[in-house]
Amino acid sequence: MKNLYIMGSAGSGKTAMAVGLALKFRQVGLKVSYFKPVGASTATGKTDEDAVLMKELLNLSAPLEMIAPTTASPFYLSRGSRSAEMLATIKRAYQQMAQDNDLMIIDSAIFPHIMGTVGLDAPSLAAELGAGVLYLINIKNDYSLDQSVFFNQYLRCKGVPVLGNIFTHVPRPIQAKIEGVYKPLLDDLGFRTLGIVPRVRELSSPSVAQVHELLGGELLTGEKNLDLLVEDIMVGAMTIESALAYLRRSNNKIFITGGDRADMALAALETSTSAIVLTGGLYPDVKVISRAMEKGVPVLLVHYDTYTAIEKLSELSGRITANNKESIDKALENVERYCDWQSILNSLS
Repeated sequence: MKNLYIMGSAGSGKTAMAVGLALKFRQVGLKVSYFKPVGASTATGKTDEDAVLMKELLNLSAPLEMIAPTTASPFYLSRGSRSAEMLATIKRAYQQMAQDNDLMIIDSAIFPHIMGTVGLDAPSLAAELGAGVLYLINIKNDYSLDQSVFFNQYLRCKGVPVLGNIFTHVPRPIQAKIEGVYKPLLDDLGFRTLGIVPRVRELSSPSVAQVHELLGGELLTGEKNLDLLVEDIMVGAMTIESALAYLRRSNNKIFITGGDRADMALAALETSTSAIVLTGGLYPDVKVISRAMEKGVPVLLVHYDTYTAIEKLSELSGRITANNKESIDKALENVERYCDWQSILNSLS
């Protein structure tokens, strides 16, 4: 049984990589299963969405509670987590999922360090399950590479084999730096680069519906346009005099501002904006709603302050659904064109 553990930070494209690799490995004749030891826990009690997707995509007969046997939330320690019991639950579910399969794709939690306090972080689970690790790097700046090197070295110290790294969601302007600077640095440290995947709008951009689901709040208008994609997040923290020039720099953005800043919301509506998020629980001037209705732009009112809203949105990334054939096809294409999937497969013991 071959075990491939996909790790990376939030927004690194773990789900898309799992989809692409699972489909590719099936194409070459392998029986592939999927497992997510620590799923995402939501306030509404919804099942982990990656488990739902992969169950349908791979036609898995196992129940969702076996595909994702445990969950974590930002306050998981409050429920008195018992690590030994949870690890036993994970191992039992894994054994069931592994039966009659050649390869198991194991998906990490939103961050690999989650549940490290109780020894159920992704590196520790990789060691327990005998998995090789594929680490995804979503480069934003040099610190992103530092973080990736840190995790690679940590995995090595724990005796977990690192198969290699894949750079994901790569904007064209920094591709040359990845090839000429970052990749050689990883090589010098003994860590392979197995792919450089360019940014694809369909896979990297979340929808307004996902923003609404993540933040909650009251949708004041625009319920028919929740499928609009979000390519940037901007905050209205400038004077109105400089607002328009600032706002025109970004297309298809989420614009976050206080509910009492009607001037800023109206300025954003005159540029390429996918949605307005009004913070502080303050209802806007009726002019904002009227103009948003004319433009077809959703307006979401939340009770968080602006900082909290931004912090929550930092975990947002594009999501693949089982009925989104275009995104599924693109995930497979990215693996075939930009990733050394054959080396990944050959490296698995």
